[in-house]
Amino acid sequence: MGEKFKNKTAIITGGASGIGKATAVALAKEGANLVLATSTIIDRAKTLAMELQNQYGVGAIGVKCDVRNESDVEKMVGEAVSQFGNIDIAFNNAGVGPDGVTIPLAPLHEVAENDWKWVLDVDLTGVFFCIKHELRQMRKQQGGCIITTASTAGLKPMEGFGAYGPAKAGLIQLTKAAAVENVEIGIRCNVICPGPTLGTGMASRMFSEENGDMPLRFGKPEDIADVVLMLCSDAAAHITGNVISADGGLDIL
Repeated sequence: MGEKFKNKTAIITGGASGIGKATAVALAKEGANLVLATSTIIDRAKTLAMELQNQYGVGAIGVKCDVRNESDVEKMVGEAVSQFGNIDIAFNNAGVGPDGVTIPLAPLHEVAENDWKWVLDVDLTGVFFCIKHELRQMRKQQGGCIITTASTAGLKPMEGFGAYGPAKAGLIQLTKAAAVENVEIGIRCNVICPGPTLGTGMASRMFSEENGDMPLRFGKPEDIADVVLMLCSDAAAHITGNVISADGGLDIL
């Protein structure tokens, strides 16, 4: 086990599966304490937290948090501080999007109002609530690192992503606003834009290695976790307000 993040605490929303889970494992391997937040699979979050405690000797808790509810987010941040003292890293990763099942792929003129609201409430408003309350704590501490998960769909228009793309584009500007407003305090805020990432709920329902044409390859949750760890580390001490594409080259097509 490494010690790159020993005695540091990370909040991960969407922390019980996919990219969030892979990032939790990677951070635990480097000694970080973890707050794994999820709105629906709290048993999995608590089980993962216990496994990481036992395997790596870190502190870890699973908490229920629907990021659409500001009171849930405020409580999540409060639990993190109560349990571990500070919040050094916040990975705002929870999101929803069209997967062809729970949310259909649809052109703009066919997007249902409920689907539009659901996607924006989670992917944009929910991240706003998270950043708002994370910043309040990090400003007290005079430092911290915030990372948000956007998407290649937030950088370029894609058919069928009429709500998801605008939500992720707004998320990019939201994170940049947080960066410019807090740079003098020592809080760094950056965005990761994954492309299709196998092993996540959304991509797994839509893609397989055989049905896509990627310049490199489809992503894995561990690919994104590696970028998160870099952005949280001292190696990225001079990086804030940036958008990092981790999409297998999709953005260059």
